[in-house]
Amino acid sequence: MAFTVNVDIGYEFEVKAPFKDVFDVLADVPVSASHFPKVHSLVHLGDNAYRWEMEKVGTDAFHIQTIYASKYVADISKGSIVWTPVKGEGNALVAGRWSITDKGNSTHIVLETTGDMDIPLPGLMKMVVSPVVKSEFDGLVRKYIENLIERFGGEV
Repeated sequence: MAFTVNVDIGYEFEVKAPFKDVFDVLADVPVSASHFPKVHSLVHLGDNAYRWEMEKVGTDAFHIQTIYASKYVADISKGSIVWTPVKGEGNALVAGRWSITDKGNSTHIVLETTGDMDIPLPGLMKMVVSPVVKSEFDGLVRKYIENLIERFGGEV
């Protein structure tokens, strides 16, 4: 009696840091993940795949913990870092991409990510829980972007 919540998020911003510095941070999953809030554990699965185990959200009686794995492929010549879901790991499938463009004195960054999260609650709860899950995920990604902007010396 679970249901799935789909989250689709996109952000675009420009930072003062050089392209190579930005690419190196975002392509290094553990370094990049260190800027993401509420990560309980990041487990290297080999072959540039990582399992993300987020902190539990809720109370002792009722909580949700999102766990997923993605495989990362970085291509500096294209300015892209793409991740695809690793099936069979956790309760969510997360995919996305960073598109990074050198602007000379700055670097333009586009984040696109989507996730399907299985929520272990009765379907009747979907209308109440789905907006909360989407809002929580969006808030975490916004804080992640803020942390990265700070790491890269601010926005242009």
